[in-house]
Amino acid sequence: LFPENRTHYLNILHASWPAGLMIGGVAGAVLGGQLHWGWKSQLALYLVPTVLYGIMFMGQKFPKSEASQRGLSLGQMFKDVGILGGLVICFLVALFFHGAFGLSNAASYAIAGVLLIAIGMITRFSIGAILLFVLFATHALVGAVELGTDQWIQNITGNILTPTMGKWLFVYTSLIMFLLRFCAHFIEKNLKLSPVGLLAVCATTAAIGLNLISMSNTTGMIMLALAVYAGGKTFFWPTMLAVASDRYPRTGAIAISIMGGIGMMSAGMIGAPGLGYAKDRFAGEELAKSNPAIYQQYKADTSSSFLPFVFNDATGLDGKKLAEAKAAPKDAAHQIEASVAVADLAGDRKTLKADSAIPFTMAAIYILIAIYFKSIGGYKIVHLQGTGKDEAVA
Repeated sequence: LFPENRTHYLNILHASWPAGLMIGGVAGAVLGGQLHWGWKSQLALYLVPTVLYGIMFMGQKFPKSEASQRGLSLGQMFKDVGILGGLVICFLVALFFHGAFGLSNAASYAIAGVLLIAIGMITRFSIGAILLFVLFATHALVGAVELGTDQWIQNITGNILTPTMGKWLFVYTSLIMFLLRFCAHFIEKNLKLSPVGLLAVCATTAAIGLNLISMSNTTGMIMLALAVYAGGKTFFWPTMLAVASDRYPRTGAIAISIMGGIGMMSAGMIGAPGLGYAKDRFAGEELAKSNPAIYQQYKADTSSSFLPFVFNDATGLDGKKLAEAKAAPKDAAHQIEASVAVADLAGDRKTLKADSAIPFTMAAIYILIAIYFKSIGGYKIVHLQGTGKDEAVA
């Protein structure tokens, strides 16, 4: 719809995401807390906007991308994705089959390998664009740090303050994101930032925000830290889609659809499990270090694993026993329970610090991409030229 101003309008479109988080957060607090609705009844509410979208789109005609207008085939659209982009997709697919279906690593990677061969055949074994591969891999980090953290952040802030405050603080950060996503063009124009420059600033800000949250103790400090973090993560997702679409018009809607899928799968396969593993590991290590005997009493029956070819298994704290310890009175007669709660909180803080390594890594990648663009004359929107099957880009 807006090929000359994708960053601005993709951010406005994606303002609906934090809007949904706000509505969902309030609805969950009211329906689940005060009205005691079950989770199935709450989740079923998504059928309401589904029906509304169906009504809205009846009779509508979707605009064609530049690639579709020029009649490019699926194979030609996939050419910039290629084998390199396929590697990112297939890695996440392997994690999905292993995690969701319980298949062995060998079977999961065999399925991913077959998919990679299929992508190779579709693209005539094109290597693909290196920059698009980097964008795909970086968007996996975006999914992990944005959506993965979203699944844990209210539990962590609720642990620092109270569970109820954690829920309302989640709504607060979503409100900040909602408002800021209408300001992408204003920020780019007035700070003279390219989309990649905007991403670099945001990644650095998000990393700082996560570290600030990990050090906060009061409501005011946490609100300030969350504002920094929310401001940082606001522009990640839509701006990444804009960069891919700006630079690789030959892919049409394929590249940004794949990128969205990569982000969502990464959130479920890497982000949330990774943070859960980190919390288990750090909380368990903290209690084992401060009081080994109590750790043996409160440790979980099973260990947590995450990317086993990278990290060793970790044994955290038993969830039921931990909940009982945190609910115990804060007095001298319950010092053991207090020490368990302290270890759990320390684990939360270390988890946020570990999580900040992801946006710091993203910032480094964005800076390198910005340097690359500067070396070729700056960031420019690419358009297809010609009408042939192998048209050039300019």
